Amino acid sequence: MSSLNNAAGLKPEESKTLQERQMHAHEEPIVTALHELYTCKPKDTSFDIYAKNAVFQDPIGIAEGVESIRAQFIALPKLFPRADITSFRILQGPEKEDTNTLLIDQNVDYFHNPNGSSPMKTINSLLTLKLNDQGKIIHHTEEWNHKKSVSGEDGFIGMINEQRKKLTAKLVHASVREESSTDGKEE
Repeated sequence: MSSLNNAAGLKPEESKTLQERQMHAHEEPIVTALHELYTCKPKDTSFDIYAKNAVFQDPIGIAEGVESIRAQFIALPKLFPRADITSFRILQGPEKEDTNTLLIDQNVDYFHNPNGSSPMKTINSLLTLKLNDQGKIIHHTEEWNHKKSVSGEDGFIGMINEQRKKLTAKLVHASVREESSTDGKEE
C-alpha cells in the first residue's frame, strides 16, 4: 500500500468515487451511533459499537480504548454545541466481499452557535471502520477529505506526529475525566 493511500487502501480521488450502497441490517446500530457521535449528541449507548480495546484515529488525535474514544466525542459538544450531517453515504469498498470493513463518506457542518445559520466549518471525511467477528469496531479512522494524515509509517516526522496525536487524546481524556469528577461537587 502506498504511503499516500488512505485507510481504505485507496488514493483520495479513488475513494471519493466509490459507489454508494445500501446499509446491511447488522450495520444499523453502528450507523445510528455514528449519527449520534458526529452530531455532537452522544448517548451512553453510542459507545456500545466499540470493542473494549478499539482505536479511534483522526487528524487531531489517536484514542486507544473505548473510554478514551468516549472522551473524544464527549468533549466535541463543548467546542461545537451543534453539528449537522449534511451528507452520509455508505460506500461499496474495493473488496466487495469484505464484511469486516465499513466505509462511509460524510459531510458534517460544525456550529459554534447552536442557533446559527451558517457553520463555522464543514468537514468532508472518509470513515474507515474495521470490525471484529462480533461486529464491534476495533479501528475507527477518520480522514478529512479522504486524505491520509501523517503516521508513524512516514518516517521520523510521522512518528513524532503520531506521538503528538496520542498525547492530545490522553489530554482530552484526562480533561473529561477531571470534569466528570468535579460535576456534582459543591464549591
